[in-house]
Amino acid sequence: MNLIQSIEAEMGKDVLPAVHVGDTVNVHYLIREGEKERIQIFSGTVLAIGGRGINKTITVRRIVQGEGVERIFPLHSPRVQDVEIVRRGDVRRAKLYYLRDRVGKKTRVKELLGEKARREKDRDASLEATMAAAAAERESATETAPEGGDEAPGDAED
Repeated sequence: MNLIQSIEAEMGKDVLPAVHVGDTVNVHYLIREGEKERIQIFSGTVLAIGGRGINKTITVRRIVQGEGVERIFPLHSPRVQDVEIVRRGDVRRAKLYYLRDRVGKKTRVKELLGEKARREKDRDASLEATMAAAAAERESATETAPEGGDEAPGDAED
């Protein structure tokens, strides 16, 4: 593994939510107001997923008092506490930028229902379980590694 990949693996989150374009999500975001910190929930539709690795982001759009508001959230950021999926969207595009031009009921995204939704849910659950197992394996490998791993056995100073 090269240097950049090792830093990304160390700095990034172990388990990411299985978010898809078109989903309606609640993003729990940690904000600071003066000396206090609190979690604010940003609810909206995922328009796009960008980046890869530690740079992975989601663009979420919602309507506030008749105005469209979009925010881009880096998924590996420590400020993003949780991404909760409210409902699955059934879309056929990778980017839903066309929703920016629509107003009212036209901005609705069809919900993913039935057998297809169950298959998606099962696939997402297995993916999250695989990611959690890999994270636990990585964690146990770091605990069992010796602390002075860079030195050769005969290099100790007398």
